[in-house]
Amino acid sequence: MPDMEALIPSHGANPENLYRALNVAMPEKILDFSTNTNIFPCPDFDIDVKDLISRYPDPECRKLREIVSRREDVSPERILFTNGINEAIFLLANLLRGRTGILQPCYSEYARAFHRAENIFDINAAGAFTNFIITNPNNPTGVYTRLSEVIKNFPATTFIIDEAYIDFLLDAERERLCDLENVILLRSLTKFFHLSGARLGYVIADEEIISSLKTLQPTWSVNAIAQELAMRFLNDEEFYAASKNFYREQTHNFIKILRLACFEVANSSVNFFLVSVSRDIEVIKFLLRFGIVVRHTRSFPGLDGRYIRVATRHPHENIFFTETLSRAKNLYPDWF
Repeated sequence: MPDMEALIPSHGANPENLYRALNVAMPEKILDFSTNTNIFPCPDFDIDVKDLISRYPDPECRKLREIVSRREDVSPERILFTNGINEAIFLLANLLRGRTGILQPCYSEYARAFHRAENIFDINAAGAFTNFIITNPNNPTGVYTRLSEVIKNFPATTFIIDEAYIDFLLDAERERLCDLENVILLRSLTKFFHLSGARLGYVIADEEIISSLKTLQPTWSVNAIAQELAMRFLNDEEFYAASKNFYREQTHNFIKILRLACFEVANSSVNFFLVSVSRDIEVIKFLLRFGIVVRHTRSFPGLDGRYIRVATRHPHENIFFTETLSRAKNLYPDWF
């Protein structure tokens, strides 16, 4: 078998590339369970695209910063909007110096940006590092951890906390970390608010850090369409509440039916979770033939392909997934 880690995409939401890499014929209809973005219907916003693309965007994202300032109760000077969280990650990698640890498993772009960082599997090792990176809720496990006490125990360490999936929390109470001096928070608007293609995220940090990041960021990094749509989404409380309710109900139901079908599903606090498998590539290829795409875990240290990551979709699609995975288990029990 070829080196699958070198062939298969390092991110979800790339169905065509995955089909190509695993040499499986791509059916006409695809159900993408590998992407953990919001599938609740997007509101119909009436925006003048021609006007937005014909003028320069606000380089300071002032209106957006004001909205987030009110929502998070922090000053606008502590907020920096970026071209998705990925830009923020690479800006921070260029700014921060010293020994960096990444709590694994973790979103793979951190290892790319902080290429000399060390993979760590114990959060209590944070004190040995100048910078310590944590995704919370964790990507890919979906686990949400209360971190304030750990962070307070290591005041000399700068904690980079990636909260890209914080809006998807099902039941857990969100912990406020932005008041801690040694914390840099990263938030995404692409996951929950249908803005993956527009690219938008932001950083909350000390004013000095934000000022330093600005000096590294290209002017007009955040485009006008992304800014306009984000303002609409952030002010749409009905969409926010409906999305939360949808995922709270459907994720609990999805995990329940998978466990009733005798699959080992890890606990999760958000809209995606891990399902234990023994032969991941065989399982993934089987599902692909039925138009089902899931996320492999071979690129996550500590998981190493022993799981597939699955995101909640609509009820009938979740049932189809469970039935198809059950078919695979009945035919090939050694895959699980």
